[in-house]
Amino acid sequence: MKNIKPLLQQATKPIFFLLLFIMICAFLARYLTGEETLLEYAQNNPELAYGTQEAADSEENVTEDAMTEPVKTSVSETTSPSYDDSNSSESAEENQTMSEHPERTTYKEGFYYEPLTDEVKDRITGISYPESGCTVPYEDLAYVGLLYLDFDGEEQTGELICNQAVAQDMVEIFYELYRNDYRIERVRLVDEYDGDDTASMADNNTSCFNYRVVDGTTSLSKHAYGLAIDVNPYYNPYVVYNKNDDGSTYISPPGSEVYADRNQNFAYKIDENDLCYRLFTEHGFTWGGNWNSTKDYQHFQKKLD
Repeated sequence: MKNIKPLLQQATKPIFFLLLFIMICAFLARYLTGEETLLEYAQNNPELAYGTQEAADSEENVTEDAMTEPVKTSVSETTSPSYDDSNSSESAEENQTMSEHPERTTYKEGFYYEPLTDEVKDRITGISYPESGCTVPYEDLAYVGLLYLDFDGEEQTGELICNQAVAQDMVEIFYELYRNDYRIERVRLVDEYDGDDTASMADNNTSCFNYRVVDGTTSLSKHAYGLAIDVNPYYNPYVVYNKNDDGSTYISPPGSEVYADRNQNFAYKIDENDLCYRLFTEHGFTWGGNWNSTKDYQHFQKKLD
């Protein structure tokens, strides 16, 4: 025991001097800088040093959110940001005025008709609608907007100009064609072909109004009144038998001669079993495929009472 005591005294001396050195340094640091110790700072600022319950709750929520796996959300599932919609009705009304004719009649979404706007008149005047000599007033015509499925099954937007008297027929018929996946290659105004009916047919364009005469005659066509329409004309050509002196048959448009033989089966052929035929005849149209010396398989027309 006597030998251990001197050893303990020798071991504690370095620890004593070390603690004394630390206390002196701390005193000098505080004295020279004038700063608080961490303990005093914590005692004087408990809300910052230790945090409040509200801060603790907030931190816990952040931690939980960070640990939660992100949820993938589709566009339809996201919530739109809130905004002041006090003028939303006024803005919607202005947009409607800009995009729709005030006298538009909508049959189904995407299927409507309306009087010709000034813009449409500018598009057709001098082309399908002669600048002079046209006996059909603008007021007798209607602009028809519609949807259809093209040959690839893709939905397309089409446009027609027809007589006001058959505008309702047009939207009803084309809606049923669309609803039953009936294929039409294109539906454009003939004005996109400079009013050239042959060029429009050669491009298999379905069209209606065009102030012109019957091909090969001086008589006005029903197209001139907007009372006739040609559907998929390249596959359903216009055929006139023994038109020339040599007894040959006239077929239009050029290149469609093979489709003049109606005994063969091929796609887009209009006959009495075809949906297009059934719909137009149910609406009071007659079909050019039933004519005698001439066969106009693309053509449907309606006679006004």
